[in-house]
Amino acid sequence: MEKLKRYLIFLIGLFINSMGVSLITKADLGTSPISSIPYVLSLNFPFTLGQFTIVFSLLLILIQLAILRKNFKAEYLLQIPISILFGYFIDLTMKMLFFIEPQTYISSLVYLLAGCVILGFGVYTEVLADVAMLPGESFVRAVSSTWKTEFGTTKVAFDVSLTVIAAVLSFAFARRLDGVREGTVFAALLVGFIARLLGRKLTFLKPALFPSEGHFAQSSPENAPSALSSAGSSAAPRPVIVIGRQYGSGGHDIGKALADRLGFSFYDNEIIQMTAGSTGYEPQFIKDREENMSNSFLYDLMNQMYVYSDTHATPRDEIFESEAAVIRRLADEGNCVIVGRCADYILRNRVNTLKVYLHASEDFRTKRVMEIDNLTREDAVQKIRRMDRRRSDNYRYYTRRIWGQAQNYDLTINTEIGTEAVQNMIREMLEIKLKEAGAPA
Repeated sequence: MEKLKRYLIFLIGLFINSMGVSLITKADLGTSPISSIPYVLSLNFPFTLGQFTIVFSLLLILIQLAILRKNFKAEYLLQIPISILFGYFIDLTMKMLFFIEPQTYISSLVYLLAGCVILGFGVYTEVLADVAMLPGESFVRAVSSTWKTEFGTTKVAFDVSLTVIAAVLSFAFARRLDGVREGTVFAALLVGFIARLLGRKLTFLKPALFPSEGHFAQSSPENAPSALSSAGSSAAPRPVIVIGRQYGSGGHDIGKALADRLGFSFYDNEIIQMTAGSTGYEPQFIKDREENMSNSFLYDLMNQMYVYSDTHATPRDEIFESEAAVIRRLADEGNCVIVGRCADYILRNRVNTLKVYLHASEDFRTKRVMEIDNLTREDAVQKIRRMDRRRSDNYRYYTRRIWGQAQNYDLTINTEIGTEAVQNMIREMLEIKLKEAGAPA
């Protein structure tokens, strides 16, 4: 029954996809990259956009077969009926939208944006169904898996190549650029972004539609925040201290000293090594991407292509999910101090977990960073502001909370009072928390 439900949702998504493609095309500002070649051909030959879409899709399937050879799975043949159905859906929706004939550039833009939203929702629906891929995305998967290229980069190269080929064909057949315009660029930038955004906003749909999967069915951006739940299942799990910190406030050193004092295990950079073992990424690759997001909007825009991939997860999302799994596992063992990586959110429902945030004035942190990193005052200030901004964006993106907001923590401390005083306050608060929970201190 669930499989049938998935295919039904996929078919709905396929129809919505075709509606989006048709509306974008009707806007008369070009069409989506994947439809650009069939559209240009349909403008110059007596066949419809849907018919050329079917032929082009079948060609992509044949190329996949040539690339993958013995690795071409029987299930990939499902792309054939999907392609045929998609082509017929496009022709059907083009007829349904017969009344759309924009007379002004503004109206064309409105139809274009509406089409991008509809197409984005269709892509999200197909991702939600998780039963098959369209030939375009499956072709990119074949290339990236065979030649070990990054899926996102390969998808961008594929879309650009289709657009360039369509433009060349347009000049060759019509002696002018027809069928490839600014709308093609808009669609390339917006559709995946909208699908990715919907995935993050509609996280409740997947467990509601497919309750048997649970919340950990797949590691993907659309369910990343909801996948982070309580760690520890015993009645009185061992205590854990998680520390969020402003850059330069001394969070690492304080956490290490506190762990030594309590006889607890300490985890900061060690989490990078553990994550490297589970993801296959190099430790430096992980270090460069964890807790480091320059702009969440640009991140979604630049990484939208991963919504079309098998896992739908960008490397950064995969790293975050893997680090979250490591943190939950460490918390199960208890008696530890964990620094950063949204641990306060990941373990937000876990009892006997003390959530601490350490901060200090910019002047205090500047002097400390100048001394430790041997930087000028100006360079130290810039580094502090840059790191805080990136940690804040990363925290907000994955938790939907405000980084450093007092209500997210049990205790917030200004580290200017001194390392010893900070440790004492945390230790006293831990004892109070354990006493209230009825657990041994």
